[in-house]
Amino acid sequence: MIFAPLSQEKLNEWREIHKNFKDKLTENRKSGSEVLEYLKSKYLLEELTDQKSLSVVSENVLNNAFYKQKLPENSQPEPKAFILKNEGNGKTIYDNQEDIWEDCPVFIGVDLISGYVHIEGSCLLYDEIFAFQGIDRYDLDNFVRVGEYIECIKKFSPKLYDTLCNELDS
Repeated sequence: MIFAPLSQEKLNEWREIHKNFKDKLTENRKSGSEVLEYLKSKYLLEELTDQKSLSVVSENVLNNAFYKQKLPENSQPEPKAFILKNEGNGKTIYDNQEDIWEDCPVFIGVDLISGYVHIEGSCLLYDEIFAFQGIDRYDLDNFVRVGEYIECIKKFSPKLYDTLCNELDS
């Protein structure tokens, strides 16, 4: 998860990762509904239905050209918003929360139409969801997204990462 300015060194690293992996990766992006199903099967979530919470998701899609292009033509976001409960598997997320978000609830937003996922309060959860969700054709053209995705699958899908690395060696 990117939550601070990136160094030129990190950008160069991700450019190199993109160069090495882009032709080995295929579109495997799961829908917003599939991401939400995964989250609900693994974590206890408290749904938020207030307009402010739902707008966080919708406005991020509509006001960011990269995410907006993922909306089908003539459609609008269908946002869902949640707070991750600090129980069950969620306890691990809260126990590993970065200092910047200490004592803050973990907010999760999912747009069911574009597949956009918004997470505030945990880099660990963001990385897990990015590795689970996968990438699409737009992501494949973006060196930052590919670099971040490779780092996430290295942590959360090591078999996939090893398979990709083995393809690089052959």
